[in-house]
Amino acid sequence: MRTVVLAATLASGISWLVPQVGWAQVTPAPTITPAPTVTPAAVPGATKPCTGTPDPYTNYACLVQYLGDNPFVRFLNYYKLEWGQSGPPTDPNAPPANRDAEGWPKTPQTTPPMPFTEWPYGGTTAIGVTRTGSIDSPLMAAIANTPLGQWMQATGFQVYGWVDPGGNFSTNTLRKPGGNAPISYAYIPNTAQLDQAVIYLDRFPDTVQKDHIDWGLRLSAIYGENYRYTTSYGIASYQLLKYNAVSGYDFPMLYGEVFIPYVAQGLMIRAGRYISVPDIEAQLAPNNYMYTHSLTYSFDNYTNEGVIGTLFATKNLSFQAGVEIGTEATVTNAWNTVANPNPNTPALPNPLYPGGRFSKDPGAVPSFTFCARYTWNDGNDDINPCANGINGGQWGYNNLQWYGFTYYHKFNDNWHLSFEAYDEHENGVPNLKNPTVQALNAALGADGGTPFGSPYISHNAPNEAFCSSPTPIRCNAHASGVVAYLNYSPEPLDNFSLRPEIYNDPQGQRTATAATYWEISLGWQHWFSPQIEARPEVGYYHSNGANAFNGGTKDHTYLLAGDVIFHF
Repeated sequence: MRTVVLAATLASGISWLVPQVGWAQVTPAPTITPAPTVTPAAVPGATKPCTGTPDPYTNYACLVQYLGDNPFVRFLNYYKLEWGQSGPPTDPNAPPANRDAEGWPKTPQTTPPMPFTEWPYGGTTAIGVTRTGSIDSPLMAAIANTPLGQWMQATGFQVYGWVDPGGNFSTNTLRKPGGNAPISYAYIPNTAQLDQAVIYLDRFPDTVQKDHIDWGLRLSAIYGENYRYTTSYGIASYQLLKYNAVSGYDFPMLYGEVFIPYVAQGLMIRAGRYISVPDIEAQLAPNNYMYTHSLTYSFDNYTNEGVIGTLFATKNLSFQAGVEIGTEATVTNAWNTVANPNPNTPALPNPLYPGGRFSKDPGAVPSFTFCARYTWNDGNDDINPCANGINGGQWGYNNLQWYGFTYYHKFNDNWHLSFEAYDEHENGVPNLKNPTVQALNAALGADGGTPFGSPYISHNAPNEAFCSSPTPIRCNAHASGVVAYLNYSPEPLDNFSLRPEIYNDPQGQRTATAATYWEISLGWQHWFSPQIEARPEVGYYHSNGANAFNGGTKDHTYLLAGDVIFHF
């Protein structure tokens, strides 16, 4: 969904070429065309017959002949067709894929080599630049001439995904889960792993047209090491919170959408579980410049459950407002109380939670999101301020109060900059320097005497804080991050990203070590085709004021890492 997508819809006899766009948080794999047509006659307006050696890039009418009839053969031939290309063959009869003719800002990027085409913004299918059934998928091409494929094309449904293995070498020698922490998405040192295998079933609302209300949905599933970065407390979270499984499954996006074109320049309403709105980066591998993630992204909001509306007031200005149940929180935990297994007693005082019952997740309460987005300079500049998951800020599973912004600038066709800064906080976090909190943890384990201790959570509970003084039993914990991606693309299948970053965690509530971190990493994204991408990188990380790496024994680490994304 943030990708230049050239789409061919076929069962209905209508083909189109769609530059499809999306946003950092929810975009699928960078892809471009749905399944090709079943017969040459299904390509309207074809002016010359396909003769000789079929080449769909010079004669689109040859696409069906090139692919063949057998779904397995078509699947392989589609990879062969796109090998070395920066996009799929173009349908000359495609209707407009965006509203550029109406004066909308130009689409600033292409995929390949970028992970998006529109500057990223979450919580919605991109308005003004999205056609139904516009993902370039070898699987959809393979089944296009089957009854199932023809039905899916006629209704706009698509099924597609990717497999993403990766690995790393680091100067950390603590070979166990977490040895590379606080580095994420490569947290086991010196190993290879399945990062994520993902499948989507979705239908995009057509947001280019303006004559009817349209609808969409997405059902997603992920399996691999990266499930730990999408897990929401209450959705199959036992894998992470009870067993600390290295690999697991999750359903990071389960939502429906309605697009109403008659309100201003367009209104999208999304309801369900979705990736949180802010950020340059996202959990889904194809949505990112690099294999690893910045610390700034690693320790902020991931998913929300609720309803969010996106309104384009003008072609350049949009607003978002949402009501959610906290962050990484579920509706089933809202207002749900459980027995306190360690209430206040003379033998073990528990002033943190003295009563007989407490909220299962104090952060699972009505919360609010407010964002704006302004694009100018004909699409070359974009700023997106946002407040996400705002409520009382009480210590919860991941009840972060997020305030920040992203900014994008395109210098020319080869260079662009992506920049993000934020502050986030939680209130009333237990103080790890306080003797009473230390006694609870010593007697009961991590987060003892709280909703996040045993028996409810055995592993990966939310961190407590190293407050400035041992006197208070609680304090407010803040963290701030600043990260940039400076990108250079010398040609359509390659991009180089330089990522400098500073992340300040003064109470250690996010990273478990109170420190100021900085890192600088360099990544190369090379596309063999729109379906296969490799992302090697090298980085240096430093924690100022404390040893945060290799299980708390080092203040720095070097990392060589990378992955390969295979789309299907």
